[in-house]
Amino acid sequence: MKRKLIAAIGLAGMVVGVAACGSDKASDKAESTPKSITVWLTVDAQNNWPELVKQADAALKKAHPGVTVKHEYYAWGDKNTKFDAVLASDKAPDVIEMGNTEMLGYEIKGAFAELDASKFDNSSDWLDGLKASGEYAGKTYGVPYYAGARVAAWRTDIAKKAGVTTTPTTYTELTADLDKIQAKEGGKFSAWYQPSRDWYAAMSFVYDAGGAIATDSGGGKFTASLSSAEAVKGLTAWKTAIGKYMHGDLTKDESDRYIVFGQGKSAMIYGASWEGGAAADPKVDKTGGKLKTNLTQFVFPGPSGKNMPVFLGGSDLAVPVKSKAQDLAAEWINDFTGTAGQKVLIGKGNLPNNTTQLAPLKSVEATKATATAAESSWFIPAAAGWSNVEKAQILQDMLQSIATGKKTVAQAAADADTAIDKVINNS
Repeated sequence: MKRKLIAAIGLAGMVVGVAACGSDKASDKAESTPKSITVWLTVDAQNNWPELVKQADAALKKAHPGVTVKHEYYAWGDKNTKFDAVLASDKAPDVIEMGNTEMLGYEIKGAFAELDASKFDNSSDWLDGLKASGEYAGKTYGVPYYAGARVAAWRTDIAKKAGVTTTPTTYTELTADLDKIQAKEGGKFSAWYQPSRDWYAAMSFVYDAGGAIATDSGGGKFTASLSSAEAVKGLTAWKTAIGKYMHGDLTKDESDRYIVFGQGKSAMIYGASWEGGAAADPKVDKTGGKLKTNLTQFVFPGPSGKNMPVFLGGSDLAVPVKSKAQDLAAEWINDFTGTAGQKVLIGKGNLPNNTTQLAPLKSVEATKATATAAESSWFIPAAAGWSNVEKAQILQDMLQSIATGKKTVAQAAADADTAIDKVINNS
């Protein structure tokens, strides 16, 4: 399937090349000028910031009278299936939204057109975690759209019962506070509810300690490095925290973490910024409304003494290589993700794609924690076979084996490295 896709993309490039060598007559140029572009976005844009879509459309139409913009909206679970189906045809969109972790696989296959980063607003200040997702082999293929950071959600009422009246700002303070809460609430309570299979949180400990999942060994080849001294140090700190404060099911992932938090059985979670608010929703909150009035967020402090580096969630916008209107598509993306567009997204509670517009949000109480957390981030290795690592759930299985005591940190890390090395460079 991958060979067919690459062949189709290669053939398309040849066709475009032949067309470019054709007649230079003015009439031919007029006929070849695109009259419309098709933009695929997820339903997030349709439901939450339709005014931004209209704003970008209007800007493109003003610059190019007569051009129309067509939109199609997809749920996250449906988008890539549809995209895969049209990639080898002439029905590919001109712009497509991709989750930042979805970019790499398509970049490796050659599905996206190269973009000139200098033509996009704030490109020199794009957030590192988002910028990395749109780059492959030294070239830019995606433009950051918006970001979401991971922070701690903290129950102030439970903390006060244990004699803790301030929000921790260092890892030493955090663990001391959690110790007090755990002692006060008892062994069936999770002072920190942290699902073991949440690899985003665990890998933050690894990067905080100076480690990495895998390192570039040259020529685009990656070597797993979880058994390095730095990575093992981070995993050990993570295991210690899990052992002391997590008294829930040690085989679970993070998908229902906000629901568990809403049940009132923990004092803290560390996850996506929306999770605390979701737990406080009356449909989820089983504490009698205590979450809504006793919840605060803070930047999670790392054992290193610095803010914990976070995995930034978010989206990128890319131009499929099969697009016949690549220049117009790039213009629309800039209209949508540029400075004016980011102001709209900020107003909707998102983090902007750049540090310039992020900076003022650090002094606003509602966005202080997430904006500060977003400044320090990490991203997945840009390896040809990274999707194989995720599909095999190597990291999740390693973490579960550590948390449950099935393996030592050193053994689990070594076994994970072996499994990763078998697939990480296989596209």
